[in-house]
Amino acid sequence: MRLSVLDLVPVRSDQSTGDALAATRRLAQVADTAGFHRYWLAEHHNMPAVAATNPPLLIALVAGATSRIRVGSGGVMLPNHAPLVIAEQFALLEAAYPDRIDLGIGRAPGSDPVTSYALRHGAGGVDDEAVARFPEYVDNVISMMSPGGVGLQVAGRMHPLNATPAAVGRPPVWLLGSSDYSAELAASRGLPYVFAHHFSGNGTAEALALYRSSFQPSDELSAPQTFLTVNAVVAPTHDEAERLALPQLQAMVALRTGGPLRPQRLVEDAEADPVPDAHLPLVHAMRHRWVIGTPSSAAEDIRSLAATYDVDEVMVHPVAGAFQGTPADASPARELTLELLAKELL
Repeated sequence: MRLSVLDLVPVRSDQSTGDALAATRRLAQVADTAGFHRYWLAEHHNMPAVAATNPPLLIALVAGATSRIRVGSGGVMLPNHAPLVIAEQFALLEAAYPDRIDLGIGRAPGSDPVTSYALRHGAGGVDDEAVARFPEYVDNVISMMSPGGVGLQVAGRMHPLNATPAAVGRPPVWLLGSSDYSAELAASRGLPYVFAHHFSGNGTAEALALYRSSFQPSDELSAPQTFLTVNAVVAPTHDEAERLALPQLQAMVALRTGGPLRPQRLVEDAEADPVPDAHLPLVHAMRHRWVIGTPSSAAEDIRSLAATYDVDEVMVHPVAGAFQGTPADASPARELTLELLAKELL
């Protein structure tokens, strides 16, 4: 089995943005050394607990700090950006780190409506237009990154357009989603596809079945390619794993119920201010979909998920929190989650 990593670059209440970036750099180096296959970085905006606002910059930071692991976006929210900008950024990343870059693309906003407007105004167009043109934008990014570039017709004349002057290849493009839409689009384009199981958890089997049954082979991919994403906390004891999962569970409850968004709490602070009883069913529903436990139980859960959804790669989102006194520039419990899983599964 291949194991990979998804990182949202969490920001704890005891961290600055710089601290969170330093912790991500260290986490990526742990993943690289332990033998993980990919390290993907998300795109979210205007959230106090998430520093992953700019995947291309984060990819450059992580790729430069590691030696062999593939590094990519999980994913770039394409309606927020002009396709040429994304094509230029990832063409340069591929040139700098050949055969190590992945471009994962999604069409969700990754933020609140006001921030989405600020991102798209003057770039991706208004919200409805940007989302409606998502398939066209995907095609444009792929073509612009290719060594031959594209031809752009302006004022009756055809003009050559290349994302970079002398490309010798382009990074593979993945489509990401949490509904049937991206599954169908990926299948029709012959692209690899990932369902956001770590975030949604509902409809995974249906989306993967649709993708596989509708897949049309392309020049670059002859058969469907997909993997599974899952939130995970692994610790030497089950009780410790449950404690470390609490801050992220509380953060997700706030996100789902319209509660105040804040930097991720330390474990002791989360324990001192528990979730209201009215929200406990939501906690239990989310917790049921996560992998939380000891190395042996977590490994068994991941093997079971891989078998259930017929995948040979699982992307772990390490969501372990931190105790008081943890160094601000590190995330030891997230690092330990990866190290313990690697010993069991790699």
